[in-house]
Amino acid sequence: MSSPHILLSGDRLALGQPRHEMLAEYHKWENDPGTILGYGNQFPQSWEVREAGWEGQRGNHNYPQFEVVRLEDMTPVGMTVLQVNQFVRTAEFVMVLAPEARGKGHATEAARLTLDWGFHLGALRMIWLKVLEPNQAGIAAYEKAGFRPVGRLRQSGYWLGQPVDELIMDALPADFPGPSAVRTALDTDCP
Repeated sequence: MSSPHILLSGDRLALGQPRHEMLAEYHKWENDPGTILGYGNQFPQSWEVREAGWEGQRGNHNYPQFEVVRLEDMTPVGMTVLQVNQFVRTAEFVMVLAPEARGKGHATEAARLTLDWGFHLGALRMIWLKVLEPNQAGIAAYEKAGFRPVGRLRQSGYWLGQPVDELIMDALPADFPGPSAVRTALDTDCP
């Protein structure tokens, strides 16, 4: 297996290029019951659909994907995606973490790194997400990363088989908390 190609490093995590050889692992994470619950899906995705999706997303600048890598041992622990709307320079944020990586603060750092990339390199004006209201751990992680609640879609999702609201959260460059890994990397790399 190849080593991760790191694009942006944070304190404990980094964003890297997704790798085709990791596709089976990504597919496993996406079909974990905790991931399906968090997205409000009811059924897993077939391998054929995931593999076709990989081919369709490759090289698509409106759909940048990042492998989330734990720096300590260079192990992939998740994926983040920005679904970019080029007309208005906004993007929807999506994240999936490996089941064994949940509950360790990785969601906040992965979201912050992706926001940092989106605002400081992608020149996005706003990044938004949807999260099911019962997912309080996810909401807390997103708020720590810089997202703010801005609305709700009533009864639009499912949690343990019951209809629930989806919260809409967004972040603006002005909301970005703390130091920027992009700025730090550029200060270090620039003459």
